[in-house]
Parts: sequence; C-alpha cells; structure tokens
Amino acid sequence: MKEIAIDRLRPTQASHGRIEVEKKTRDFARLSGRELQMAIAEKPIPVVLGPGGDAFAIDHHHVAAALWAAGIRKAPVVLVADLSSLDESQFWLTLENRSWTWPYDAQGRRIAFGAMPRHVYELEDDPYRSLAGLVREAGGCEKTTVPLEEFRWADLFRATMAAPPAIEADFDAALQRGVDIARSKLAIGMPGFLGDKPSV
Repeated sequence: MKEIAIDRLRPTQASHGRIEVEKKTRDFARLSGRELQMAIAEKPIPVVLGPGGDAFAIDHHHVAAALWAAGIRKAPVVLVADLSSLDESQFWLTLENRSWTWPYDAQGRRIAFGAMPRHVYELEDDPYRSLAGLVREAGGCEKTTVPLEEFRWADLFRATMAAPPAIEADFDAALQRGVDIARSKLAIGMPGFLGDKPSV
C-alpha cells in the first residue's frame, strides 16, 4: 500500500468536526508499535490525482488530520481515480458530479473551489459536523454508503437547532437534541434514517 506525506494531501472539503479529530487523535496517541501501524493501515485515505499530479483526499479527512495532530507525518492512500489530465475547472466539476467534494464552509455557505484549504489539517471547525458523527455513534441514525452523508446531517441540525458547543465535555444536551431530531419526522429521507426502529 502506497504512503504519502500528509502535508502533500489536498482536501476536497473546507470544514470538519474538530471533536471527531480530537477523539481520533487520542485513539492514535494511545497506540504504539505494531498496534499503531495496524490502526493506520485499517484506514487508507482514498485519493484522486488532480492537475499537476497533486493527491486530493476524497474521504477520511478526519483521519488524516488526526494522524497529523498525533505527530504522524505519513498516511497510506488508495488511488481511486487519475484525473490529472483535467484542467482545474474540469477537475473540480468532476469531483462535484461524483460527490467527491463538499465546497461549503463551516457555516454551510458555498465557497469557490479556489478557496478550498491547502492542507487537510487547516480545515475549519464545524460543530454541527461533530454533532452528526456523535449522533450516529449514539444510535440516532446508521452509517450508509451515501457520499458525504455526515454533512447532510450537519446541515439538517444547522437548520433545526442552536449551535452545539465546540467542547466535547459540554455536548450532552446538544447530543440528546440531535438524536431526538434524527429520530423525528424532520429527518425522514435522510441517509441512515431510523425513525423509531432500534439501532443495530
């Protein structure tokens, strides 16, 4: 499996959930030796090659940022597509058509592709994105293969509740509200919607 320097990985989203990054960083920091190598190998970062041959991460931005925060400077990658023959405009439009990019800032506002951060560890913190991940872990919804599903949940929470705190220790009330919303009629049609069904 090929490895790449994390500071060479280009992001395809502008924001992430800092709480999720911090949790993953703690998980990596607790490991060493073979256990750490195995944990890193389990989550290869899917990339596409873009103009100039740059490697763009199309998923696992939280993993890459957590590895960087834990002092790990290389990550395994798996090549999904080589789009290096496209110009900048064609490249980003192709990513969007394939649901491989999320060009929205931490407030849910559309941004220009040229305004995307340069490094995976420079993404803005979106507390709603953290909430989306924590709600799924709490059984509010289930993981699916729908691309960018966590951002869709983050936008639902952004539209239906006050901003959650940026600190995990203060998250209990926001998490309960998020689970309630995820299990309500407001979330019908969302990827992984469970309604009143028990989570697996």
